[in-house]
Amino acid sequence: MDVPDSTRRTPGRRTLWLLATPLVILTIIANVGDALMPTLVDTHPLLLISMNARNRNLALTTNLLDPIPYYLVGFVRLVLSDPLFYLLGWFYGDAAVKWIERNTKTLGDTIRWVEKHFSRFGVPLVVAVPNNWICLFAGASGMRPAVFIAANVTGTIARLYLIRVIGNFFSGPIDWLLEQIAAYRLPLLALSIGAVAFTFFSERRRGTGELEGLTNLPDELEDAPPAPPAGDPSD
Repeated sequence: MDVPDSTRRTPGRRTLWLLATPLVILTIIANVGDALMPTLVDTHPLLLISMNARNRNLALTTNLLDPIPYYLVGFVRLVLSDPLFYLLGWFYGDAAVKWIERNTKTLGDTIRWVEKHFSRFGVPLVVAVPNNWICLFAGASGMRPAVFIAANVTGTIARLYLIRVIGNFFSGPIDWLLEQIAAYRLPLLALSIGAVAFTFFSERRRGTGELEGLTNLPDELEDAPPAPPAGDPSD
C-alpha cells in the first residue's frame, strides 16, 4: 500500500507556497463562515456549507437543501483541502507530522496515537475520519495516491449520507433550533463573531492555531531535512 520514501523528493519553497496559500484562504473563509453562521444558516444555507462544511453546519442545513446541492457542495467543500494536506505529508514526511503536532496541541494524545498506529489502520482512518491531519498522515505514511483518493471519497460521501439521515431523523429538534437562531439572530451573531475573533487573537498572541501554523508553514518546512515517513518501521 505504501510508496517507498526513496521515490519521493522534497520540493522547493514555491511548491510550499502553492500548497500553503489556498489552505490559508480556505481557513480564513471557514472562520468567516463560522462567525456568520447565525445569519447564514437558514437564509443562505448553501453559502454557509460552501464556506465551512463542518458537521454542525451540515446537520443544521441538510433539511433546507435539496439532495443534489447538499451532496455536491458539501462534498467539494469537504475534500477541497484534503489533497493539499496529503501532499504536505507526501513531500515532507516526518517534518510535516511534527509541524501539525506543534499546531494542534489540544489533540496531542490523539495525534500521537494515530501516528503510532497509522501504518496498521491508515485506510480505515481515512475512511472514518478524512480530516486535514489524517490526510497529512496518509501522505506522510506513503499511502498510494489511488488508495488515498478511494478512501477519502468513500469516507466523505459516507459522512454526508450519515448526516443527511440523522438530520432527517431529528428534523423536529433541528427545526426548533433554527427557529431559536432566527429569533435571537443579532445577539447570536454578535457572540459568534466575538468568539471567532477572540480565538483568532488569542492564538495569534500565543503563536499557535491552524491559521498561524499555515501562515508560517513555508518557513517551518523549507529547510526541513529529509525524513522517513510517519510510522516507518525504521523509526
